[in-house]
Amino acid sequence: MSLIKHGTRSSFSSSLRSFLLFHPRLFSYVADEKKVYASNSIIHPSAIVHPNAVLGEGVSVGPFCSISSSAKLGSGCQLYPGSHIFGNTELGDNCMLMTGAVVGDDYPGYTVIGSNNTIGYHAVIGVKCQDLKYKPEDECFLEVGHNNDIREHTSIHRSSKSTDRTVIGDGNLIMGACHIAHDCKIGNNNIFANNTLLAGHVEVEDYVHTAGATVIHQFCHLGSFSFLGGGSVVSHDVPKYMMVAGDRAELRGLNLVGLTRRGFSIEEIRSLKTAYRKIFICADITAASFDERLAQVEQHEGMIQVPAVRAMLQSIRDSFAEDRRGICKYRHWNGS
Repeated sequence: MSLIKHGTRSSFSSSLRSFLLFHPRLFSYVADEKKVYASNSIIHPSAIVHPNAVLGEGVSVGPFCSISSSAKLGSGCQLYPGSHIFGNTELGDNCMLMTGAVVGDDYPGYTVIGSNNTIGYHAVIGVKCQDLKYKPEDECFLEVGHNNDIREHTSIHRSSKSTDRTVIGDGNLIMGACHIAHDCKIGNNNIFANNTLLAGHVEVEDYVHTAGATVIHQFCHLGSFSFLGGGSVVSHDVPKYMMVAGDRAELRGLNLVGLTRRGFSIEEIRSLKTAYRKIFICADITAASFDERLAQVEQHEGMIQVPAVRAMLQSIRDSFAEDRRGICKYRHWNGS
């Protein structure tokens, strides 16, 4: 069985494997008398691997890497030169740490990363938070799902306290130089463009797309299938399916391109557009308050039967709960 499953990145591992073919004693790295790593693990002689670390089948550890005593690596993981795993950290199968990546922290708590994740060049994942309320003796946590592509220079921090967690779901693309702060909850299949910055306690649902240099205030919620324009400063919630832009970000309509790409039907999109117009675009803004317009749509027998419309209305309502920040501002367009 080949140790390298990613053909485009095989040059480093192939060279390392060729080197080890002439140094067979390195194939079985004896940590101590009672422990032998898997016979097909490849550990460069300059790497520092603690004897208590647990390595799965086919792990490749490049030059000048380090792995802590509490680390657990699944099968097929690859550590490129100069990458490091600290503290109580667990990697699932087939994870890849590019050069300079740092995962985990020696502070109390843990970092758990699922399978098939790529940690980019010089990314820093699972270290202590930047919250002044943090106490070094507290256990803090980061949990990352599967199939995430976390690009270069990204930072993702553990929670700020033992009663919470920072959570990243599955299938997310987190581009270069992004920051995800303590206690954030990120769903699945999101795309964060370069320099997207999330403050603490931000919640992101699924299929959210941010353009570059987007900044999200702490405790904001981003609803599924929403789009945040480049350079936006988001200080309030973004409801499901909506598009915002600006400083401070304002609602700019529905994310029609994103909805179409994700397979929403023509009828669903038409119903969402009708509901959006009735709530946010009114020829006479003095005719009814925002709450009254929202209630009128909720009581409309035709629109309320559409699940997407119900989801959007619930997302708006949830944003006005006691502990929430309300939705982004919207322009008072007239109907002409």
